[in-house]
Amino acid sequence: MSKGPGLFSDIGKKARDLLTKDYIFDQKLSISTYSDTGVALTSTAVKKGGLSTGDVGAQYKYKNTLIDVKVDTGSNILTTLTLNDIVPSTKTIASLKFPDYSSGKLEVQYYHHHAAFSTAVSLNQSPTADLSVTLGTPTFAIGAEASYDTAGGKLAKYTAGISVTKPDSCAAIILGDKGDTIKASYIHHLDEVKKTAAVGEITRRFSTNENTFTVGGSYAVDNLTILKLKLNNHGKLGALLQHELIPKSLLTICSEFDTKALDKTPRFGVALAFKP
Repeated sequence: MSKGPGLFSDIGKKARDLLTKDYIFDQKLSISTYSDTGVALTSTAVKKGGLSTGDVGAQYKYKNTLIDVKVDTGSNILTTLTLNDIVPSTKTIASLKFPDYSSGKLEVQYYHHHAAFSTAVSLNQSPTADLSVTLGTPTFAIGAEASYDTAGGKLAKYTAGISVTKPDSCAAIILGDKGDTIKASYIHHLDEVKKTAAVGEITRRFSTNENTFTVGGSYAVDNLTILKLKLNNHGKLGALLQHELIPKSLLTICSEFDTKALDKTPRFGVALAFKP
């Protein structure tokens, strides 16, 4: 794929990931293995409250084709087929979940040096069509996305965004929820390996005149350990500690406190991921 502006979903992604990625408030265990034939197997178990769920996934890659099959404890089977470069600079993704046949989806992505397009259609009797367009370069991008409900004959959502990316920082502004919210974010990396960073995000919802301001950061304690913190103006304080036990195998411990209601029970979560 070309080194263009990326998809619309990439606008603001770096700041969003720092504030949300890997934060988990359940108990999760995943174990991955690889066979000699190139099949990757992953078993996952999650305990949320008093409910336990699990799934087993298999992934196989052959040349430009990736096949992913996942079976969960609810007897659901999710199959995803990804084809790269059927047409140069394109990616095609088809997914289907059994026994819910109406959950099928077909997506086509196209990458260019100065543009990226994505279109997706749900495979059911009343399909929803999604379209996103991004124009620019790896350092400056402007884009929009929309979702059209064919059953209602109207736009279900539309969003616009702009981002400016430098080697050590990224700023983005996104107008979403049909123009009801505006979100601005900025992330600045403080080291060359980009493990230590500071981030700020402000969201305003016009219909309720509500503002949410969140600051956060990550700090590389050493080569194997990362500490992340975040705090918003509503008093929610989140903390995450991630340690690489052995190469590619991670232990993640998370917690969240309401600093304005310390009598409430904090939320805790732990995740353990083993990879060969």
